[in-house]
Amino acid sequence: MRSIMTSSSRRQMLKNSAVGFGALALADILQRQAVGANASGGLHFPARAKRVIFLFMHGGPSAIDTFDYKPLLKRDHGKPLPFEKPRVQFAQTGNLLQSPFAFRQYGESGKWVSDLFPEVGKCADDLTFIHSMHGSNEAHGGALLKIHTGSDTFVRPSMGAWVSYGLGTENENLPSFVTINPTLGHGGVQNFGSAFLPADHQATRIGKSRASMAAAMIENLSNSQTKPAQLREQLDYVQRLNALQLEQAGKDAALEARIESLELAFRMQSEAPEVLDISGETEATQRLYGIDEKPTDNFGRQCLLARRLSAAGVRFVQVSHAYWDQHSELKEKHTELAAEVDKPIAGLLRDLKARGMLDDTLVVWGAEFGRTPTAQGNNGRDHNPHAFTYWMAGGGVKQGFSYGASDDYGFYAHSDKMHVHDFHATLLHLLGIDHERLTFRYGGRDFRLTDVHGRVIQDILA
Repeated sequence: MRSIMTSSSRRQMLKNSAVGFGALALADILQRQAVGANASGGLHFPARAKRVIFLFMHGGPSAIDTFDYKPLLKRDHGKPLPFEKPRVQFAQTGNLLQSPFAFRQYGESGKWVSDLFPEVGKCADDLTFIHSMHGSNEAHGGALLKIHTGSDTFVRPSMGAWVSYGLGTENENLPSFVTINPTLGHGGVQNFGSAFLPADHQATRIGKSRASMAAAMIENLSNSQTKPAQLREQLDYVQRLNALQLEQAGKDAALEARIESLELAFRMQSEAPEVLDISGETEATQRLYGIDEKPTDNFGRQCLLARRLSAAGVRFVQVSHAYWDQHSELKEKHTELAAEVDKPIAGLLRDLKARGMLDDTLVVWGAEFGRTPTAQGNNGRDHNPHAFTYWMAGGGVKQGFSYGASDDYGFYAHSDKMHVHDFHATLLHLLGIDHERLTFRYGGRDFRLTDVHGRVIQDILA
């Protein structure tokens, strides 16, 4: 499946001290590229998408106030839910609460979208809406881990790490997995970590949650005190020591990952600063993303960086936005948060489409769960993992299409359900990967992102 060099061949390379370590690193790169070409990129079948941009709305925006129109909520506002609530709930809720937002139809598809997302609504004909997503955990921490790793109980690799492990990067000078402004709570680094996969498949982080993106940079990317030639000499010395240790150990996955990470860090110095510098983008492009405008500047910069990183060869880019957890002040806070992301998200979709990148870039929007149609207090909603909405665009999915449905009020996934495991299986399928065959042996068994579950949802494929 994978297109990377085997451990034995890498150890042999490291033992060869007749040439400089820089040349050895180059040999490693060339051999991995050759192996990848011979294995058709490590794919199980032709890919519909080459890369993923995951727009993660941390906290759980309300589906029934954004993309899942429920007119009966208005008719039955204030009445009890006409069926049983879940046995396990995060907190108690009251009667039905109508949406404070108007919905309207967009495009030839006639998709209903709330006034929170007018710009995304204009892109409705490019989107596949999934209205029947469901998970298994009512708490943020467990739900985030479920979405990101497939497990809310155990430490498992994140889906970005699995994609990196399976496909590698298209650019040897950049990481294969980048996370922008990630949350460090509710599962923390596990949401973008590699767990038992080799450490070089964990995400490279840019910024942190709710921090300004104006000066965001990859930490320790450059060294203004030392010239590149001197850095190369220092790294060669360290790598020779690592090679000796590896020769003595015989097999050390952590050390091998460290060797690869050090080489990647050195190569990144030549290319990453240019990719992260958006100053060369045209004024029209920056305006498309809402950069230098309030309130869209911060998230606009994140989305533009995601496009630049994807264009440069990064396989999986996650862009996070917080904090959509409105147990109260639903109207005020959802209005504020949507205003920050609506224009940048639509700008990203339009930019990718104009550049011809949307055809092979899978854009995914979603969160860890949705929110209840029943009220918490008189102006909030509680966590709801039983039905929530995701949408996808580009990368082999249908356009202007809706899949699945929640019940009349949006509490439970009702028809054509898509579980989190199904979502993971379908995402990997679009990248040309059979989710049952992308495995890693650890602790005496073969693990995969979907564990022992998951099915590809064929109906959303173009």
